Amino acid sequence: MAPIRAQSPTGPHPDLHGHGLRLRPWDAGSGADVDTWLRGLRDPEFRRWNTPLRLVTDRASARESLLARAQSALEGTSVSFRVADARSDAPLGHIGVNEIKYHLKVARVGYWVLPEARGQGVATRSLLLTARWALTELGLHRLELDHAVGHEASCRIAERCGFSYEGTLRGAIFEEGRHDAFRDAHLHARLATDPEPPDPWGGQDAGM
Repeated sequence: MAPIRAQSPTGPHPDLHGHGLRLRPWDAGSGADVDTWLRGLRDPEFRRWNTPLRLVTDRASARESLLARAQSALEGTSVSFRVADARSDAPLGHIGVNEIKYHLKVARVGYWVLPEARGQGVATRSLLLTARWALTELGLHRLELDHAVGHEASCRIAERCGFSYEGTLRGAIFEEGRHDAFRDAHLHARLATDPEPPDPWGGQDAGM
């Protein structure tokens, strides 16, 4: 199913459906969403590769983090989706279109997957779905994706979803668990004019 059109760059954003997934905006008023967000950001594998500017350590900070993302969505600077199984609505992870600059038609995308959902193609499926929406319905021209050097799984996911490797950004992101040291990152990007990447499931709706 094709994604539903957004009403406006700063208006309500739609649920996205496809590849066996349902993506909807996070709800800071939902205790279940807050718990899922907290669990995802406290996961050791997430923290190995990502060091947020503001750490999420408990339910209060998790809710505050989700409220900040909701505000960013209202302002049109980011869109954050809860990734779930299309049939059961079981939470699987997160994907966000961040640092949106409509005047330049560019944004950055980032994601994480809960431990129990790894190895099921969740990141690939959600990135394919979100990239298509951002490059068509949001009217963006360029989507960027970066990850710490050494995170080979992210490299493979990016390439599989049509995000070409463009080079290494020196000292571009924080070291693991630190705000006073930096590490290199690989930069990938996909343009609206790039060919659509091949369907990894051969037309089958994965996860359904």
